[in-house]
Amino acid sequence: MTRLTRRADYLAANRGARAPMPGFVLLVRRREDGDPGMRIGITVSKKVGNAVTRNRMKRRFRALAKEILPEHGHHGADHVLIGRPGGIERAFSSLSAELIKALRKVRR
Repeated sequence: MTRLTRRADYLAANRGARAPMPGFVLLVRRREDGDPGMRIGITVSKKVGNAVTRNRMKRRFRALAKEILPEHGHHGADHVLIGRPGGIERAFSSLSAELIKALRKVRR
């Protein structure tokens, strides 16, 4: 699983499927380039909190992605997690269940 680094990839993912959850918004876009690998992008804006809060949230999202995407993610797709203000207070188990639910929702 590689990370998204270019702004164009984030903008392209924004045109894909969207699954809003209480702690985050998941964007998924199929790449159609023949590569079966998954890519992950994480973004947390200043609306969520200060730098310490945003970095903590990004670490939690990276741990979530590492744990859940290999089994439930979409192969050949870009996944973007956008942090929401209430996401940092949510339990990791709640975020995990929400990510699985969001991935199922996007799959339909």
